[in-house]
Amino acid sequence: MSEMLASTSKGHIEVKNFSLAYETIEGPVQAVTDTQIHVKPGEFVSIVGPSGCGKSTLLNAVAGFLKPTTGVVTVDGEFVNGPSAERGMVFQQYSLFPWKTVRENVEFGLKMRGMPRSQRERAARTLLGLAGLEAFEKHYPEKLSGGMKQRVGIVRALATGPKVLLLDEPFGALDAQTRVIMQQILTNMWQRLKISVLFVTHDIDEAIFLSDRVYCMTARPGSIKAEIPIPLERPRQQSMMMSSEFLALRRGLMSLIREESLKAMGGEINDLGMQGLNIELHGHSLVEVL
Repeated sequence: MSEMLASTSKGHIEVKNFSLAYETIEGPVQAVTDTQIHVKPGEFVSIVGPSGCGKSTLLNAVAGFLKPTTGVVTVDGEFVNGPSAERGMVFQQYSLFPWKTVRENVEFGLKMRGMPRSQRERAARTLLGLAGLEAFEKHYPEKLSGGMKQRVGIVRALATGPKVLLLDEPFGALDAQTRVIMQQILTNMWQRLKISVLFVTHDIDEAIFLSDRVYCMTARPGSIKAEIPIPLERPRQQSMMMSSEFLALRRGLMSLIREESLKAMGGEINDLGMQGLNIELHGHSLVEVL
């Protein structure tokens, strides 16, 4: 645990002049182009944007799973050339080992690093306590709810003391109520640990509630359309989501994303087309009108 806390003064992410293209049968596809982002040590930053804009591509490049076509990705001035335990990653899909208990899942990375058993058990229990899961340390994943599985996934990513935590729509598969609770748990844990976080989401409210800053991306090829500071006080509470400040930020982000989402649809839907969805049938059935 002390090793993890020692890393909280680090975790400066910089992405400069970043572009990435995929090779396909039909030729190269430009996923992200000319993108710059940064995350200061201990900062919580989210990325939002229309589907297919390259949010996850950018996150996977920071994780070291993808190599940029041009540009550089660094953490604390060191180039990212591949995956590393210094960059913890949490996916939308649950990625726990089903044959291991909750505590054994959390301990796995520490065991691989040769940490003594008593020390890694103590570290795992401390983190499970922060996530409200200490009572479930001997349970297997199949006995856990979706929200509990994702909490274990986040704790496991934190256990090795990474410099940064990367999350790719971790709550996307959860129901609305569980998602709200998970947001509160995550922001409470971050408030305690102050680790640098880069968070990808489709949910505007989630991005505003959790973040210090939000990057909004354009339609593909994705680039940064806007950088929005979130001046809401911390610690964050769900009641803030009804405040005038929160709603103003929400309206601004929704407008930005709506504009890019329409572009992403290739002109298939415009304002006139949206109005046309409200068809007046004049008493006839839809089959008769068509």
